[in-house]
Amino acid sequence: MDKLSVMHAFRRIVERGSFARAADDLGVSPALLSREIRLLEESLGCTLIARTTRSMSLTDAGHLYYEEANAVLEAVRGVETRIREGAGAVQGHLRVNSASSFAQTVITPCLPEFLSTYPDLRFTLSLDERVVDMVEGGFDLAIRIRPEMPDSGLVQRKIGIARQRIFSSRAYLERAGTPKTPEEIPAHRIIGFALGTHLTSWTLHRTMEENEADARTIDLDPHLRVENSLILRDLLIAGHGIGTLPDFVADAAEARGELVRLLPDYELAPRQIYAVTASRLGMDAKVSAFLDHLRLRLRP
Repeated sequence: MDKLSVMHAFRRIVERGSFARAADDLGVSPALLSREIRLLEESLGCTLIARTTRSMSLTDAGHLYYEEANAVLEAVRGVETRIREGAGAVQGHLRVNSASSFAQTVITPCLPEFLSTYPDLRFTLSLDERVVDMVEGGFDLAIRIRPEMPDSGLVQRKIGIARQRIFSSRAYLERAGTPKTPEEIPAHRIIGFALGTHLTSWTLHRTMEENEADARTIDLDPHLRVENSLILRDLLIAGHGIGTLPDFVADAAEARGELVRLLPDYELAPRQIYAVTASRLGMDAKVSAFLDHLRLRLRP
């Protein structure tokens, strides 16, 4: 039995003073409405409405049930109204999960402006290199960087692209030489991203070509393996070898001359940057506002 529905029907019967008129208002038959009230009375163990073929009246229990049911229904209506009004406001507690490298290089720089714009918003940023259970973790939003996301019950939105390129430092290249072709790379010291799909194999595409037949795959045995792109970047800057980095990690270091891009005609297949929510209802005002700020940061 749907108690709220029955409460609503009972209130309508009392206010209309008739099963027939209440049934007409609710779009059901009088017989069905009478059966619902009888089941309610059986569940309560008392009579709520004394009725004959010609009239009906409330018992003492009926009067009490009407007053309490009316209070419950009004409370539910009030809660629903507040939730609907709040869904359009940037308020509450926003919980975001992201890989640490993306969080530190992309999310952190845009946080001051975002938090200044919405000073009453509570914000939690959780860092995980591996995919987490959003529902169990209680996250409103997760940022994931993948070639593609597996099918799941989660709602995925592409918000950007991460280009994956090859880098080293001038110090390393002066010591070990600069590879001129993809086939020369395995002879060098490789620093691999241990959580990526390209740890031991790089499939390189010409930057100006979309022809898959032009892809070059090279097998690797990394000397160093790390689970964080920022650590990988720092090892490259320190001259420990050759590795691949996403543009959001490498761009600033390359601009400062700390990293040198190798084989500029080649790069790995781009990764998609996904905003993931547990459901479409999770895309509320605070999530939308945060993603608007993030998209500005990701804009080329």
